[in-house]
Amino acid sequence: MSSGKKLKILSDILGDYYYSGKEHLFHCPQCEHHKRKLSINIEKNVFKCWVCDWSGRDLYRLVRRYGTHSSRRKWKEFYNRVEIESFADKMFGSEEIIGEQEIDLPEGFVSLANKKLPATSLYPLNYLYDRGIKKEDIVCWKIGFCTEGDYEGRVIIPSFGLSGKTNYFVARSYSRSWKKYMNPSISKDIIFNHLYLDFDDDMVLVEGVFDAIIAGPNAVPILGSTLRENSKLFQQIIENDTPIYIALDVDAESKAMKIISNLLKYDLEVYKVDIHPFSDVGEMTKKEFRDRKQDAMLMNSTNFLLKTINRI
Repeated sequence: MSSGKKLKILSDILGDYYYSGKEHLFHCPQCEHHKRKLSINIEKNVFKCWVCDWSGRDLYRLVRRYGTHSSRRKWKEFYNRVEIESFADKMFGSEEIIGEQEIDLPEGFVSLANKKLPATSLYPLNYLYDRGIKKEDIVCWKIGFCTEGDYEGRVIIPSFGLSGKTNYFVARSYSRSWKKYMNPSISKDIIFNHLYLDFDDDMVLVEGVFDAIIAGPNAVPILGSTLRENSKLFQQIIENDTPIYIALDVDAESKAMKIISNLLKYDLEVYKVDIHPFSDVGEMTKKEFRDRKQDAMLMNSTNFLLKTINRI
């Protein structure tokens, strides 16, 4: 896309500007400072606010966050994304995924999204309702339960890969079993519900699948409290320059900061959601989480260092 077309789309979103050398200065929509302190270099495809320190290596971040559907469509239509050297290619190489992990749903699986359900469905349904999970969530997440076999007495939440086939599932007891979770003995290095995710939109990283249900659309359970740089999910985030909201359990603060540190190394847009006084997202209502997400802190090298110091 020519510089003129890029500038036209940006000015439609951000308003008037003035020139300063090779840069264009706009009002910053992030901090809303009264002076034009958002510096945009069209040729280098970068931006930085000299007041709030908000910056990025891809101007599409501005279009994605503050533009209309029309402006985002125009940018994608005309802007050859080959202009951006993929951090994923640089750091990890452009390895093609040969195949996806697949797994069958367990013996005795019954979908709770069905209209006609057996009498035994009352127990898992009551368990889910008590956790604040509604019928629409059950349908959206394709939740079921098992009436027999190794997973009898457990709620089953499946994950679907890009092929549409099951690549993992979480099995949570709704009875008083001593073992709350009994998940399959296969690799966790999958992208949970990859089929339904949009890496071009804000994405929330949480620990467990029940947290993800509360966190809403485009929330991903990392199935634990760590996210390795060479994992499939991490690489997809880097490759797509996905804006990330971190909302791990309170007792995983140090691990959350480690993930944030790793993401900031790739100049990603990262936010930290404060979930206190709750111990995890699953204890919150959907509205409570939406409010916390809206107030999430944009992380940068300065406030990351301050948070690290305060934890010592």
